[in-house]
Amino acid sequence: MSARGRDRPIRSRIIGLLLVPLFSLVTLWAVTAGVTIEESLSLRTYNTLWSTLRQPADSLIVELQAERMATARSLGSRSQSDRTALGLQRQRTNAARERVRTLALSRESRSATTSAMRAQVDEMLQGLARVDEIRAEVDEGLSERLHAIETYNLVSDAIYRMHYSLALINDIPIYQQSRVVISLGYAKELLTREQALAASASGGLTDEERKLFTQLVGNRRFLIDQALPELDTSLRQLHVNLITTPLYQRLRLQEEQIIKAPRISVRTQRVWQSTSDDLADSFQKAQTEAASMLARRAAPIADSILRRAVLAGGFGLLAVVASILISMHVGGRLARELAGLRQAALDLANQRLPRVLAKLRSGDEVDLATEAPPIRTLGGTAEIQDVGRAFSTVQQAAVEAAIGQARLQRGVSQVFLNLARRSQTLLHRQRTQLHGMQRYATEPDMLEELFRLDHLTTRMRRHAEGLIILSGSVPGRAWRKPVPMYDVVRGAAAEVEDYARVNVLPMEEHGLDGSAVADVIHLIAELIENATVYSPPHTPVAVRGEIVGTGFAVEIEDRGLGLTKERLAELNERLANAPEFDIADTDRMGLFVVARLAARRDVRVTLRPSPYGGTTAIVLIPSALMVCPKDDDLTRLRTEEVTPEDIILASFNRGPKNDKNTGQEDPR
Repeated sequence: MSARGRDRPIRSRIIGLLLVPLFSLVTLWAVTAGVTIEESLSLRTYNTLWSTLRQPADSLIVELQAERMATARSLGSRSQSDRTALGLQRQRTNAARERVRTLALSRESRSATTSAMRAQVDEMLQGLARVDEIRAEVDEGLSERLHAIETYNLVSDAIYRMHYSLALINDIPIYQQSRVVISLGYAKELLTREQALAASASGGLTDEERKLFTQLVGNRRFLIDQALPELDTSLRQLHVNLITTPLYQRLRLQEEQIIKAPRISVRTQRVWQSTSDDLADSFQKAQTEAASMLARRAAPIADSILRRAVLAGGFGLLAVVASILISMHVGGRLARELAGLRQAALDLANQRLPRVLAKLRSGDEVDLATEAPPIRTLGGTAEIQDVGRAFSTVQQAAVEAAIGQARLQRGVSQVFLNLARRSQTLLHRQRTQLHGMQRYATEPDMLEELFRLDHLTTRMRRHAEGLIILSGSVPGRAWRKPVPMYDVVRGAAAEVEDYARVNVLPMEEHGLDGSAVADVIHLIAELIENATVYSPPHTPVAVRGEIVGTGFAVEIEDRGLGLTKERLAELNERLANAPEFDIADTDRMGLFVVARLAARRDVRVTLRPSPYGGTTAIVLIPSALMVCPKDDDLTRLRTEEVTPEDIILASFNRGPKNDKNTGQEDPR
């Protein structure tokens, strides 16, 4: 990943710093609101569970207790009246059981219970199906009295397990009180089991029945003693009023008599039955009242908790939103201040410094106070103000350095220009003398040496013009009329040291505008010289040209080692966008000259690999510089305008015949 890809705006970093406490605040708010809302929903669920499961199940328990009693009496007496009573009781039990099954499987009940609760409800429904099995065994005479009672007990236990699972949904007070009330209800269940055992024991209890009766009595008393202290005042008073009555005390004495007596008389059995029935009814009334009180409490408490949750959640949400808004405001303010500082720095880099350099290149004077005023930052953050002052110092130093660099560059350019002009003057005088000597020379060897000196002078003139171009000025050579492209290319080849290797192929009869002739000759000459320098001495350099859709294209192809893709891309970029001349990069001075000339004449120069392994330079001269004169105009141009003094055609035609190429590369 790049360094840019890892950058983050300061606003996000500020928010990141505040994220930990903000996350803690959000978590605390969510937990508080969630717990409070959960408690409220649990209380509202309590009413649903009471109406769809617990209250119908309590009614079913009462019917099952009555059926168990009737079954025990029927098995003990075998009388027709007891059987008739058992049949009627079974009908009432069936109705209560069907109501429980319908409500337990309803959508309202299922949505209010958890998976663990639903498992207990399903277990209870499966236990209710065992009632039919008990009845069949009793009717067929296959079940003993104790077995039938214990089987009914299992069904009742399944219902009470379901009760306890519903009361374990939460630890809020109303559910805690509900569990205690269920325990007291189970104490009443134990009393009815005692009734079933004693009612069927007309001749007395067996040892096993007596043992079970004793356990039931002890368990019931233990449950009552354990549960009463856990009830609140109002609920406890309902049951305290019950167990402190003479009726309950008489029940305790009768239980002791039944446990100790070897036989139970009819009178004792009737008294016990009456007492236990009255007490069971009282227990059931107390249970019903306690459960109703809890159900009535649930809704108001749930509303109160929900209101508290809404208030707490609202204030918490406001705090969270306020924290986020403050964070965004602080982050936005700092971001705006830094954005202003960044914009000032970008303005320095993209506008002020280039404007200063442009003025310096044009020779204008630069006022440092005007071009580099202090950077002003928005806001009042001390650190950002310090950075702004530091940027102002850097800006002033950068502008001063740019002014110094521009002055140095201008001085160097002036040195280049002075040296080039002086060299041009001397070279012009030298070429004049050489032309005079060529007219009077008669010996072939002497004439050949003079032509060599003339060609060397031409190359020196091109190098001097290169200095003028690098200094930003325009060379003195110029043509008033168009020159054929073939002559332009031949003139460029004549300015190259190893001109004998250059093969200029015939070209179409198109002319180049006279104002651009000198620059195009110089440009093509630089490219041809590079082709000869960077290719083996024995290989030719081919130059061809033709008209294309957008102008005239000249191809210069060598057979050297070529360039890598990366190097070609770098050179093409420099040729397409003329860089500033760097004094330290003198090894590529010809490249700067080509780029400057191409930019001046809107010529496009491109390098690409050659099929022969070397490099091909393509010079595309725009159509605006090309002319297509008539044949007589071309002839006239050749005879009147293109003279040996301007383009060294004579030396190109005559010199190479006897010239021997040394094969040495240009030391540049």
